Amino acid sequence: MTTAIDVVGLRKSFGRTTALDGLDLTVREGEVHGFLGPNGSGKSTTLRILLGLLRADDGRATVLGRDPWADSTELHRSLAYVPGDVVLWPTLTGGETIDLLGRLRGGLDEDRRRRLVDAFELDETKKGKAYSKGNRQKVALVAALASEAPLLVLDEPTAGLDPLMEQVFQEELAGLRERGRTVLLSSHVLSEVERACERVSIVRAGRVVDSGTLTELRHLTRTTVQAELREVPTAAEVGAWPGTHDVSVEGSTLRLTVDPDHLDALVAALAPRGVTGLTCRPPTLEELFLARYRTEAHREEVPA
Repeated sequence: MTTAIDVVGLRKSFGRTTALDGLDLTVREGEVHGFLGPNGSGKSTTLRILLGLLRADDGRATVLGRDPWADSTELHRSLAYVPGDVVLWPTLTGGETIDLLGRLRGGLDEDRRRRLVDAFELDETKKGKAYSKGNRQKVALVAALASEAPLLVLDEPTAGLDPLMEQVFQEELAGLRERGRTVLLSSHVLSEVERACERVSIVRAGRVVDSGTLTELRHLTRTTVQAELREVPTAAEVGAWPGTHDVSVEGSTLRLTVDPDHLDALVAALAPRGVTGLTCRPPTLEELFLARYRTEAHREEVPA
């Protein structure tokens, strides 16, 4: 599969502060890729380098086969960027801003633009200075989503949007994926990334500490199990089974978490006890994220 973004060993410091410490990132063409990490992890610095707004101290980055620093002007004709806090020209209307951004990116799909304006309930006639934060985000989103740019870089794009507009955004992301467009989505809203992204990369202290599909990352934490049983074992008995944790019993309900490698054995052990209801819930992206951070923090605390 062709690579849209390829980053190897990226390093960037600001004085004594290390923002990126050998970051590697691969975004495949045609995928929606989640870029996760808290404030200070290096996400924004990485995006600024990919956009040609900062120059890396070391390492290599290519975006759509180009050097983002040396070829930034040409590159920006092929990508659409939406920051988390959009600043508009104060005297231009929303419609004029969308037109201008569209011309910079080689044109807009006018039918899609009209549909997006209606879906986001955007009044294009207001001037930029009159827009709220949420409406400024809508202007940038319409301009990006209506463009024909093969790559979209979205940094906290739904900041300021209400839940209904976030749902519109999710539907548009699904449409982009179906059309084979490439999206790099940086977000603190883990549920947003979980719904939209095929692969995710988790950033900590300027490095990507894990990357893969959600299925591939499920190994980072345990599956939650709730079983309704006719014959309920004691919590101590279940707690002695391999791979079980956080066991509790309340009436006929057994609750626990189990390591992925021991899920089959758990289900087999429960079957003879008369299972009347069984729910197995894989870890959410938030649980994966927190588990990965706990693992990394533990490694840093243990002396080599």
